[in-house]
Amino acid sequence: MTAFQGIRVLDCTQGLAGPLATMLLADFGAQVLKLEPPQGDRAKHLPGYITWNRNKKRLTLDLADEAGRGRFADLLTAADIAVFDHSPRDLETLGLDAETLAERHPRLIHLWMPPYGTTGRWSELPAHHATLTGLSGAAFRQGSYADQPVWHVAQIVHHAQGIMAAAAAGAALLQRGGQGRGRAVTVSGLHAMAETACPIAHVAYPDMGGGHPLGGSASYRLYPCGDGKWLFLATLFSWFFERAIKALGLDQAPLRMDIGSAIQAKLLSGPREQWLATFREHDVPAGPVEHREDFLASEIIHANELVAELEHPEHGPVRMVGVPAWLHETPGSVRHLIEDATPADLADFTAPRPIPNELEDRAGAPLDGVRVLDLGTVVAGAHASAILANFGADVVKIESQDGDPFRYSGGFINYNRGKRGLGLNLKQAAGKALFHDLAGGADVVLDNYRLGVRERLGIDHAALAPLNPRLISCSINTYGSRGADARLPGFDPLLQARSGLMWAQGGDEGEPVFHAIPVNDVATAAMGAFAVIAALHARERTGRGQDTETSLAAQSALYQSGDLTWYEGRPPMARGGRDCLGFSALDRFYRCANGWVTLACTTPKHFAGLAEALGRPDWSARWDGAAALAEPRDGALAAELARAFAAVRRDDAIDLLCDAGVPAAPVLRTAEAHNADYFWENGYYELRSHPAEGDMITSRGFASFDGAPLRFEMLHPDLGEHGVEVLQDYGVPRERIIELAREHVIFRG
Repeated sequence: MTAFQGIRVLDCTQGLAGPLATMLLADFGAQVLKLEPPQGDRAKHLPGYITWNRNKKRLTLDLADEAGRGRFADLLTAADIAVFDHSPRDLETLGLDAETLAERHPRLIHLWMPPYGTTGRWSELPAHHATLTGLSGAAFRQGSYADQPVWHVAQIVHHAQGIMAAAAAGAALLQRGGQGRGRAVTVSGLHAMAETACPIAHVAYPDMGGGHPLGGSASYRLYPCGDGKWLFLATLFSWFFERAIKALGLDQAPLRMDIGSAIQAKLLSGPREQWLATFREHDVPAGPVEHREDFLASEIIHANELVAELEHPEHGPVRMVGVPAWLHETPGSVRHLIEDATPADLADFTAPRPIPNELEDRAGAPLDGVRVLDLGTVVAGAHASAILANFGADVVKIESQDGDPFRYSGGFINYNRGKRGLGLNLKQAAGKALFHDLAGGADVVLDNYRLGVRERLGIDHAALAPLNPRLISCSINTYGSRGADARLPGFDPLLQARSGLMWAQGGDEGEPVFHAIPVNDVATAAMGAFAVIAALHARERTGRGQDTETSLAAQSALYQSGDLTWYEGRPPMARGGRDCLGFSALDRFYRCANGWVTLACTTPKHFAGLAEALGRPDWSARWDGAAALAEPRDGALAAELARAFAAVRRDDAIDLLCDAGVPAAPVLRTAEAHNADYFWENGYYELRSHPAEGDMITSRGFASFDGAPLRFEMLHPDLGEHGVEVLQDYGVPRERIIELAREHVIFRG
């Protein structure tokens, strides 16, 4: 069986985020019926449509039509989940809001995925990735050579929204069970931004610089080699950097030497493959910067079965990203492309099922009562369990005496919220015995150890399952668990490099670009949380736990899923450039007299409104709508637009464009976003008091249930802070706790 087998999903979404959420549910067995308007999904012409809608059946249905709504009501009666991505106004106008539907369909999980927030000025804008990153401050966080926002080529936040929505829907199903009422679940673009790129900031000094496009330091940056090829040196921790210096023969260099310049000079003295071999020999994390076109054919992808190929009736063989997480006992699969629903398909979807006579109300966080032992560190592992904590799980962060290597960095606060802390020496026999006892009372064990470490410590799933057959293990790694690179040390930018993400952002000309947002780390954290929730749902059916796995490599492919949908003659991939401002003249950032604006025109009507709003009717005479939409980002029309915007203040430009029906929004810096009413109205931010750092602005959480935003009940734990409390909760006797403390098996920092 599969994790979501027997679950019926009505997918009423278009574009990327909503279809990706239902794709994940379909990959793991859900019966997904995609409802499309008569004109089809707005993304139907994109290669990614093929991937995002695999494993689904399609029905054309006009929800604005009375007959269509009648048929839709019959489908809703049969569905477990209905997914919408409409703006707040459209959702209410069509009568698709959760309150209206819950009256007639009390067991329905109503999943709403608005592109931005649920209220306020920007909530009615059409979905657009750059508009979202511009509003939230993420565009200014990306490193640039000039002081300007940077357009993200990969639609990382839309992908995050899809994964988080699938996870939230799975958690709601788990909570509903067989006897419960459904819930109204909201995962907006702002929730996705919080999961992806909303760091904790001090009230006193909130603004974050973007860093440098090549990386932040000599130990963690891009370098060109002697043959003109690039590599990324990812020595995040001091011990890795020391190995790198020794490998390069620079360990005897003068103390006052500019180490970054010395590394660069050394690497320019030989070809890239020579240096990669040297680094590998010394166990130094480093990797080549490669191209997207080659990633799906790479050994990493094929060894870990992260690619699928299906026959398309028009395009022939199509290669796409495979299932991005592995549930060992209930695996997902890519079975078929989207197919038009037959009468038999519809009859199967609406087949009657027994419904309880009385339904129990469900409230609170959906994972309340789920116990997680968290061995995750740095970002991917730590953040995955923090997501589970935000969803209500009791997460215990287990650390050695040295602590999480990330503990004394700013990111530690962000990625370890909502957890309790236990200091535990797993290398002592008594420590391993205690962990085994804790695992006997836990639901989930999560780690991101290098391959083989779990086995050496005796805490892999094979060792733990006999102690607790219902236990779910989730292991996060860099390159997957199979293939020549599986045991190498790895960090986020190594997959940015190898997957082609860096060259895509750089535009394949000049220099690759390091992403300031740890794209693959936060992506893998989201997928790890989803995998755990899917496995918990499967356990409700089978009564058994299982081992699960996901990787940075899988998410580096998934987060480029549209561009990695490959067939002969497909449209060119989107490419960036130095300090990339956009993709075209009408899809771009522009500098105004006192700030920046995102222009997001996608139709000829938008262009006509733009020309009128800016007082340039001659533009419509020079370019018809189709020609204007095809104008390049640095061509004649872009130059005209740049001059026009430069002469007007940002907020005045926004008012003119919005009054004319032209999609546009301001590009904000972090401090501006902190002060914008829009984000506070949508529950995006909250103030928290940190015992050492003082007052801080944090993101609230990653979903809302029945209108109540999820939030973290506590900030990060100190090392071992809650050890006694945790052990008592797990039933460890007082005498044993004292003995463990006396033997330094458990400890406080």
